[in-house]
Amino acid sequence: MNAAFMRIAINEARKGFRKGEGGPFGAVVVIDGRIVARAHNRVLAAHDPTAHAEVMAIRKAGRLLGRWHLPEAELYATCEPCPMCLAAIHWARLRRVVFGCTSGDAARIGFADKLFFDSLGRLRGLHVEVVPFLRDECLPLFEEWSRRPDRIVY
Repeated sequence: MNAAFMRIAINEARKGFRKGEGGPFGAVVVIDGRIVARAHNRVLAAHDPTAHAEVMAIRKAGRLLGRWHLPEAELYATCEPCPMCLAAIHWARLRRVVFGCTSGDAARIGFADKLFFDSLGRLRGLHVEVVPFLRDECLPLFEEWSRRPDRIVY
């Protein structure tokens, strides 16, 4: 695991919410130690409930590489991916997901991730390794977003 990749995901998330495009979520797709794609949440900007950072980064990586399976890829995300994002991660065949904050952390700032997990169960186990990492560096991002008077919880 590489702290620099998580920090890039954090910066990507901050860039997105400061532009008013979505919540405190950023993601980076890495292959062979280099960033292939990065994205932030664009739910609000795109008027698209599927425009989560993880999905956006996977879409960019797929377009850039000209393929939909990314079995050698790792995804660094500022938060534990929601069930929709985990499904996309499974479909893309990523080998590892490294996340910062938990679904419980997201719930504390108003997001429904934990509710979805509790209803649907964890979507883990097929072929993706899911690893918590640098939560202490991702939490300030969530705190900064939660203090914004212009934040919109979706």
